[in-house]
Amino acid sequence: MKILIGQPKREKDLRQLETEIENNSSVDLILYPESYFQESYLEKVSQLAKTYNTVIVTGYKDKQDLDRVLIINNEGEVILERAKTPEEGELYTPSITEYNGITYGYLLCREVFQGLEGLKNEISLDIIFNPIGVGMFSEEQYSDWSGEAKKIAVQHKSLVLGASHADGSYRNCGFSIPIAYCFDENGEAILLSRDDTRTRILDTVTKTVEIIEYPVKTK
Repeated sequence: MKILIGQPKREKDLRQLETEIENNSSVDLILYPESYFQESYLEKVSQLAKTYNTVIVTGYKDKQDLDRVLIINNEGEVILERAKTPEEGELYTPSITEYNGITYGYLLCREVFQGLEGLKNEISLDIIFNPIGVGMFSEEQYSDWSGEAKKIAVQHKSLVLGASHADGSYRNCGFSIPIAYCFDENGEAILLSRDDTRTRILDTVTKTVEIIEYPVKTK
């Protein structure tokens, strides 16, 4: 499987997603950050997935401006959707879905810190996604976040992938480290990126990463 890991700038439309899916139509799946688009674009995102035969994993804002989980399959059907788990408490369900023989786990942003317990079950997970809103607000948070993702990869013997937006900061604190990562089932880093927001394509078979050099980000 080929997975595009994108770190777009926050925007009010789908321009960056459209550019990337049009220019990388051979990928099987696209991972985009938390709250990438508003609910009014949900139908259009579904149509893009169907048109380009590509699974889309991201997060969106509902009409109340609350964050929600989203996986759309390559037929344009929503196969996983729910509210974001509150910071305190157990991980909301569903957080697992299966499609075409692949079992996906989903942790939305800070849910990564609820994943060790929340994803425990008898189901074997192939890939766990962690769409992130904005970058890290400190080096310590960066270490904690990537360390937690690594633990989850080892526990579930699965790939764990995450990506934040290229811009923005936590509660507008003014400091941000955009990140993207992928750990394999042994906890080895296939991708561990900080302050480098170039689009990448991960080959899950060869465990290699290709950097996309053409300009896809907007100002």
